[in-house]
Amino acid sequence: MVESRWRTGLGYAVLVLFLVLILLPFYWMVVTSFKPTGEVAAYPPTAWPVHWTLEHYRNAFLRYGFGVYLRNSVIVTCLTTLFVVMLSSMAGFAIARLPVRGKTPVLIFLLIISMFPAIAIVTPLYMFMRALGWLNSYQALIVPYTAFNLPFAIWIMRNYFLQVPGVLLEAAKMDGASVWQTFLRIFLPLTTPGIFTTAVFTFVAAWTEFFMALVFNASKTMRTIPVGIGLFSDQYNVPYGDIFAGSVLSILPIVVLVAAFRKWIVSGLTAGAVKG
Repeated sequence: MVESRWRTGLGYAVLVLFLVLILLPFYWMVVTSFKPTGEVAAYPPTAWPVHWTLEHYRNAFLRYGFGVYLRNSVIVTCLTTLFVVMLSSMAGFAIARLPVRGKTPVLIFLLIISMFPAIAIVTPLYMFMRALGWLNSYQALIVPYTAFNLPFAIWIMRNYFLQVPGVLLEAAKMDGASVWQTFLRIFLPLTTPGIFTTAVFTFVAAWTEFFMALVFNASKTMRTIPVGIGLFSDQYNVPYGDIFAGSVLSILPIVVLVAAFRKWIVSGLTAGAVKG
């Protein structure tokens, strides 16, 4: 009994330690974003703002144009998420439930693509975008973001469609339902947790992507939030307070999204792990 309690206490201690290590950077970022400039550079640093200020948040919007970066990120991320969810749902249903030839090679090919590093094809993608005249545009990010997130999303949706009993497909056929009607009215509503899981993963991946956004959209009016924050600094100055303020604003949508749909996400992840 004593040994069991000791192990339980040790487990809780390790868990608390990991939570502190994970949350400490976020705490420091939030706290620093409310400190005046002089207090940000103070040594030794203060764990709590002596004088609270919104100076850095005003600078993010008025000096660096954070509102433009926010608009660009919202447009690119929302459209990417919409396209990925639509395409992965249809492809996942077809692979899981329809008599499509070559399913195994397709799944292997998708797995290989999902592991392929984006940096390896940025140069040919840049030349392709330039030939199409797509540089410094929304489609310059939406199209590659959709392509890179789609393979993993198809795998996820395929697993969820496999959870739906196959007898429903046979019953729909006997009732005269078409493939589209079966997909939209029967299978899609039953895989709502998978749709939310796919949407959240895609949203986070597109929202936080940096490298392609830096290469394809170099214009200041087309920068997304990660690129915009990364270019707050100049040759002689690193505005830590402004950078932390922009970082806090950038993670708020993700925090709200996960907090609002946490039950769907958890149920979706656990359902997808049952059968693959």
